[in-house]
Amino acid sequence: MTERIAVIGLGYVGLPLAVALAKHFPTIGFDIDQIRIRELNAGHDRTHEIDAPALKAATGLTYASDISAIKGADIFIITVPTPVDSGNRPDLAAVRAACRTVGQSIGKGAIMVLESTVYPGVTEEVCGPEIERASGLKCGTDFFLGYSPERINPGDREHTVERITKVVSGQTPAALERVAAMYGKVTSGGVFRARNIKTAEAAKVIENAQRDINIAFVNEITMIFQRIGVSVYDVLAASRTKWNFLPFAPGLVGGHCIGVDPYYLADLAQRLGHHPEVILAGRRLNDHMGPYIADQLAKLLARQERLNRRARLLVLGLTFKENVPDLRNSKVIDVIRGIESWGHDIVVHDPLADHAEAKHEYGVDLIDTLDGQKDFDGLVLAVPHRDYAAFTTARIESLTRPGAIVADIKGVWRDIQMPPQRVRWEL
Repeated sequence: MTERIAVIGLGYVGLPLAVALAKHFPTIGFDIDQIRIRELNAGHDRTHEIDAPALKAATGLTYASDISAIKGADIFIITVPTPVDSGNRPDLAAVRAACRTVGQSIGKGAIMVLESTVYPGVTEEVCGPEIERASGLKCGTDFFLGYSPERINPGDREHTVERITKVVSGQTPAALERVAAMYGKVTSGGVFRARNIKTAEAAKVIENAQRDINIAFVNEITMIFQRIGVSVYDVLAASRTKWNFLPFAPGLVGGHCIGVDPYYLADLAQRLGHHPEVILAGRRLNDHMGPYIADQLAKLLARQERLNRRARLLVLGLTFKENVPDLRNSKVIDVIRGIESWGHDIVVHDPLADHAEAKHEYGVDLIDTLDGQKDFDGLVLAVPHRDYAAFTTARIESLTRPGAIVADIKGVWRDIQMPPQRVRWEL
């Protein structure tokens, strides 16, 4: 039997998955955003994850925003966002809505696979009942559940869905084998059959929590070494000569995964009566990194005798990571707001970010071009997009005035000679 696949949610995770699946199965990509569907039908992916030729080549893939298009699919895969609310508690509204959509379309014998990152228990305790209520069918008898955590890394062209190992799980042995067979067709990295659905959910959420904690450690030692005038990048360069040293780097930890997912694990722990000390300590440290950087730069500006006035700083980059247009949960805004709180003026440029989204999400008016920009008192490389990483000494000089601070948060300009009378600052 050839499985008919419906992918619910066509963002950074769903679209690459749908394109990969369509090479082997008839696949429908569903999204409630009608503009997104029109763009994809026109061969344009605003996330830049799939280029136009690849979209055109995905002949087995159709797009729809009408729920009737996915009715009767054999396997439904949910790939919607799982953010946190203002209190850093899991917000499962999108997952619940997607389950109701599936429930209106699912038939007997079909499987729903969740890919969104959640705390252990969501697939069976939240998704199953939601689909039951919407469908009138019985979970585990009429339809079945599976979980396979997404491992998409936006902007990463090496670890794509077609190359990574996919962790898979199923409510029953038969459901597991169907899910494994589907993903096994897609990836050359093979599949790993988790013992059960909760195990697969737990594996995903700790992957991101572990990375968050490791980065938090490096951010903390960065703050310590700053006090003695030592760059953490020099320390890390020496430490990495040891064969088993873990090569994490300091910086801003935002985005839709690492900056969010540990809160899902922490929320589960607290509801079970366990206080997650390490997880929350890591989150506090990483959430504080933006204000910390802002304060360090503001204090350095204050020490510049000629700057007994409002300074003008140019911030390069607003997205949550380099070379992607994704603005979700970007911590660059913490640096911007922190510097502004000291009474300074900020100009922001990002060649990849959508201007309307930046205004809507953060109230930031991005400038269109760096042409003609000059005489800044500070230059802050917040996100090392390729364009910025390629800056030369002359380019930095053209944007700044003598005495300006050049802040390189990610350490990508370490090998560039600073122009005369500019002050280099790095973590």
